[in-house]
Amino acid sequence: MIFWVALIVRLAYITLAHTYRLKPYDHYFGFGWEMGRIGRALATGYGYADPFRGHTGPTAWVTPLYPLLMGGVFKLTGVFTPLSAWILLAIDSVFSALMVRTTWEIGARVFNTRVARWSGWLWALYPAAMQYAVRWIWEMTLSAFLLSWVYVLALRMCNIGGPPEEAATAASPRRWAIFGLLWGLIALSNASLLVFLPACGLWVLIGALRSGSRARQQAVGVVLASVLCLACIAPWTYRNWRVFHQFIPMRANFGAELYMGNGPGSVGLLMEYYHPFQDATQLRLYREMGEVAYAKMRGRMAEAIIKADPAHFAGVTLRRIYFFWAGVLHTSSDHRWEEYGRDLNFQFISIAGLLGLALALYRKIPGAWLFAWAFITLPFIYYFVTVAARFRHPLEPLITVLAVNLFQSAEKRRKPLTPAV
Repeated sequence: MIFWVALIVRLAYITLAHTYRLKPYDHYFGFGWEMGRIGRALATGYGYADPFRGHTGPTAWVTPLYPLLMGGVFKLTGVFTPLSAWILLAIDSVFSALMVRTTWEIGARVFNTRVARWSGWLWALYPAAMQYAVRWIWEMTLSAFLLSWVYVLALRMCNIGGPPEEAATAASPRRWAIFGLLWGLIALSNASLLVFLPACGLWVLIGALRSGSRARQQAVGVVLASVLCLACIAPWTYRNWRVFHQFIPMRANFGAELYMGNGPGSVGLLMEYYHPFQDATQLRLYREMGEVAYAKMRGRMAEAIIKADPAHFAGVTLRRIYFFWAGVLHTSSDHRWEEYGRDLNFQFISIAGLLGLALALYRKIPGAWLFAWAFITLPFIYYFVTVAARFRHPLEPLITVLAVNLFQSAEKRRKPLTPAV
């Protein structure tokens, strides 16, 4: 029932708020940004290419899962049409609504059914939980959906919240296979999330061995998961080798991102005025040098700036840590008070989630360290490169559950009885 409520609310918002009617500014660049341009190239026969203006050639600027989805929708319903926007937002809304199921199971396994029920309803109806699904054509919702199933699967494999008699067989080869496939899809959706893979895999392996599972069976499972994960990634990496004649396992744009986050005038946020889609000079350099050479050149420039002023880099890194958890206030916006309200809401749920995690660790709740490793590792790259509010979204199912448990754990303080005179 909660799933259907969540889905109906999301689809109704898309339809009634007309979020599928995107502005034609800069030839609809806001329709999926780089992914939208690549989707257009795929649908019009240019292949996986052209992430900016015009035909700039093959690209590995972003990973391929969501651009391939966009290309398929464009092929069926037209490039940058309102119908294609509605369909893509509806697909994202399905992924978002399905996270009701994963949020529920995380709450039920780690805490109790009351926490699970409230977490499910909060995810279904909380505006911040649905904003990316109903307003953004990008990979955030898909990536968060896939990672939420990793959380659930990890808890299942360690038999947290499961019957004791299943402990020795919870981390079966079948589940390890699904684990590997999920991580392969995550890599193709948002490769930055791979920083959580080593900690997550080790946590599952140690938990399975402690539950009485045989070491040999777990070794087979780890190998199987690794092979399937690499099998998902291999076609993309091979394509990059064939096209660019270099080993590019995931993305080619790290150097460019590093410069845009740490270049001259950096305050910790992405300086879009250095981006090829805004700066004609950078677009010309990108086109003339080629994507890989351009990104490497910008990366060398960023490294030189960081080495020349490490104190400034340390300062903007601390600012990014703050921005990741407290949000980025756009004080120049025409809707300043709306921005203040949005930021207060963002900060409140962050604080509640962090306090909920601290409480779970203090009480030695099974599964708490899985959550802690997610909180530690997932933001790590963003702290040093660039940050945006949407980067927190893959953590938000955990934040939701932890925040609900924090308030469910509160106890009323009884007033001491006053003795009668």
